[in-house]
Amino acid sequence: MQNAIPLIDTQALARKRTRATEFFLQSEAIDDVKERLEEVNRDFTTPAVITPFAPLWQEFGKTVPDDEVLSLSPKSHDLIIHAMCLHWANDPVGQLVQCRHALKDDGLMMAMLFGGQTLFELRACLAEAEAMVTGGLSPRVLPMGEIRDLGGLLHRAGFALPVADSFTKTVRYCDAFHLMRDLRAMGEGNALSTRLKHPTRRSVLLTAAQIYQERFQGDDGRIPATFEFICLTGWAPHESQQKPLRPGSAVQRLADALKTAEQPLDGNPKSR
Repeated sequence: MQNAIPLIDTQALARKRTRATEFFLQSEAIDDVKERLEEVNRDFTTPAVITPFAPLWQEFGKTVPDDEVLSLSPKSHDLIIHAMCLHWANDPVGQLVQCRHALKDDGLMMAMLFGGQTLFELRACLAEAEAMVTGGLSPRVLPMGEIRDLGGLLHRAGFALPVADSFTKTVRYCDAFHLMRDLRAMGEGNALSTRLKHPTRRSVLLTAAQIYQERFQGDDGRIPATFEFICLTGWAPHESQQKPLRPGSAVQRLADALKTAEQPLDGNPKSR
């Protein structure tokens, strides 16, 4: 049986990252992580950060690359930050499981990544343009998870007290070509294994840029590009943590607490 082709061409991704020169979205994530850590009533002494851009994140602690096998020892860190690269993982659950194993008991994992609403404008315009010009579609933009699905990964990876939340940042560009240029400068260009291995037809790009301008241009003549940041947090299990009550363990009926009459499913008042 042949092995399945991985979603991400990791060698192509590494090449794109080495040419990266624009990091303003990484800076946005760094500021958000700082704010979140300030709200955690805990001093972390053995932090680690998983990132392809070590100089940007080294203020938080030890940095390791986002290889498929992470260079983290079991139970060696009380904080792990997966920094803006989980959306590029061929095995995101495997990455989270490795993080959990590398945490000390009651250690915190925080993952920042792009979510499914990221670049929805560009994705729609490219797809429509390619269908119009070539009659087909090719893999162009990385498929990114929705917040509910990504939150479920924390459960699968065995984290306690899992939380997933998000925020968006809108960046305005003069046209789609400047946006695509910025994506390349961020190291976020197309690295899908099934991507076209030849340059995209200029007519496709021109059509996409025209659709983008017509559909999304603002009063200032510029177009918006949406980036959704998702933050996943979870703790390595520990007996001191709060735990949900077992089903059926309540000592008071909800109807009594709300001071209302309990109603059966058929809508008729229940005799008491």
